[in-house]
Amino acid sequence: MHNHSRQYGLTVVSFVLLMIFIGSVALLILKILPIYLDHSKIVSAFEAVESTENLEQKTAREIRTMFDNHFNINYVDRIKASDIDIIKTDNQHIKIVLDYEVIEEIAGNLSVLVQFHEQIEQGKP
Repeated sequence: MHNHSRQYGLTVVSFVLLMIFIGSVALLILKILPIYLDHSKIVSAFEAVESTENLEQKTAREIRTMFDNHFNINYVDRIKASDIDIIKTDNQHIKIVLDYEVIEEIAGNLSVLVQFHEQIEQGKP
C-alpha cells in the first residue's frame, strides 16, 4: 500500500520568499540593464572614432566633435564629449581615455556602483 498523505509543493511562506527573491532579481536587472546598454553605445562610439583614418593628426576639438556626434545620434546622456581626456604627445601619438562611474539607486539607501574604463591609443609612443 502507498501512503498518499505526503504532500508535495510549496508552503505559503516558501512561496512568498521565492516571490521576494524573484522580484529582487528582476528589480536589479531592470536597474542595471540600462547602464550596460548605454555603455555599449559609448563603446560603439569609441570603436567608430578609433577606426577613423589619421586620428592622431586630428585636433582635440575635432575628436570631441566626433564623439559628440556619436553620442547625440545614440542618445547617450550619462557622459559628454568634454568628459573624455585626449592626450596628444605630438602628431604621431594620441591617447583617448574615458573613466566614469554610474551610481543607480535600487531602493531606499541601497545603491549599485558601476565603473567603466575605455581607452584608445594610436600612433608611435
